[in-house]
Amino acid sequence: MPRSSAPAAESRADAEHTVRVTTEGAEAGAQILVVDDEKPLAGMIAAYLSRDGYQTRLAHTGPNAVAAALEHAPDVVILDLGLPGMDGVEVCRQIRTFSDCYIIMVTARQDELDKLIGLSVGADDYITKPFSARELVARVHTVLRRPRTPTGATQHVEQPARVFGDLRVDTAGREVHVAGALVDLTPTEFDILATLTSRPKLAFSRQQILDEVWGEGWVGDDHIVDVHVAHLRHKLGDDTSTPRYVRTVRGVGYRMGPG
Repeated sequence: MPRSSAPAAESRADAEHTVRVTTEGAEAGAQILVVDDEKPLAGMIAAYLSRDGYQTRLAHTGPNAVAAALEHAPDVVILDLGLPGMDGVEVCRQIRTFSDCYIIMVTARQDELDKLIGLSVGADDYITKPFSARELVARVHTVLRRPRTPTGATQHVEQPARVFGDLRVDTAGREVHVAGALVDLTPTEFDILATLTSRPKLAFSRQQILDEVWGEGWVGDDHIVDVHVAHLRHKLGDDTSTPRYVRTVRGVGYRMGPG
């Protein structure tokens, strides 16, 4: 099986805003945009993903990452936090204005603040350098296993919407309305809400939510759930002191309120 040439990819990156890296003969799969200004690292990540059958593209600056996401509509963006031209947080914000693709933030900074900032603008997961390429590929596998909006060809039985006061959750169409207004949620935020509303009387632990949304093989800080729930509440207009929709169960986790 032919191997891609990293130097050739790097030279093309200087002339184009993205570089497509594929493995000849690999089965066509999801499209992954790898964004990192460290070209050798980006190339290595792309090579691992290509070997697994994914179609990968590279971008090395913030503005080029936004342009590539807009042009190619990737399924997953692996996004470094420290980028020239525009940092990863702003790139994430801009991508979220036109795409609900999965975003995995990559940071070299160890402090928790960067992780929380990345999640608050719509990232679905994070990973801290140094990491193994195998671990990152596993994260990509995990997010892509999450369900997307079903098509008419595969949706045989229309499920009734889940209603909690002014909150209406359409799991078939993956849409959420509050008082009739559409609420724009990221895929991860929707998946958390869908999990909670699936058994509204059950108090879910963080680990149960992680298993349902991220998958049982996910490894990381379980407080990632708290960050996503805080962002979800904000979008739903939920008062954190007296929430109507997503309630905290002290010492356990979260459950649905009556609305």
